[in-house]
Amino acid sequence: MNQDISSIRRDYNFKDLLESEAPLDPLSLFDEWLQQAIKSCPHDPTAMTLSTVDQNNAPHARVVLLKQRDDQGFVFFTNYDSDKGKHLTRNNQACITFFWPELSRQIRIEGKVSKTERVVSEDYFATRPTGSQIAATASPQSRYITRDALHANFEQLDDDFKDKLISCPEYWGGYSLTPTYIEFWQGRPSRLHDRLCYQFDDKTAWSLRRKAP
Repeated sequence: MNQDISSIRRDYNFKDLLESEAPLDPLSLFDEWLQQAIKSCPHDPTAMTLSTVDQNNAPHARVVLLKQRDDQGFVFFTNYDSDKGKHLTRNNQACITFFWPELSRQIRIEGKVSKTERVVSEDYFATRPTGSQIAATASPQSRYITRDALHANFEQLDDDFKDKLISCPEYWGGYSLTPTYIEFWQGRPSRLHDRLCYQFDDKTAWSLRRKAP
């Protein structure tokens, strides 16, 4: 690599994130930031990094898409037999991270993950484009496979399901992360970033504290 990557940097300069202006409920602040990201970030504003751990407590991370946000938590959909699905079966503690560079903002959310009700998975699956429905059925996610075999699976199912309703596979569905910790990061000049952290205490209320950047 010829480029000096250590010299790649930019100064952050955006609105202050102050305790006096922060709501008591972090989910309302999340919704506000997400709406601003949808308006300001042209590419994948709902993308989030999902971090899990395997049976050896080794960390794994990948980008998934937030598809629902309700009173129970943050919902994404995947193959239950995938690596992340197996990780969550063994250890349902996980973390999701949103980063919106256009706004110099990041949100990190920690909590416990559980499967959504089956009807939630089926209802969402029915809204997916036909190609995405077939792909979810054709792909043995996280297993080793050749590209030719994967495309053969897809083409076979595309032919089998032509003009037919595609049902949500039993091994595919939603997960919901119920938050216990939410950290809002706002980039500021000279790396004196704002970090406001909400902790859910005693299962009754959120407490708010600031962390040093």
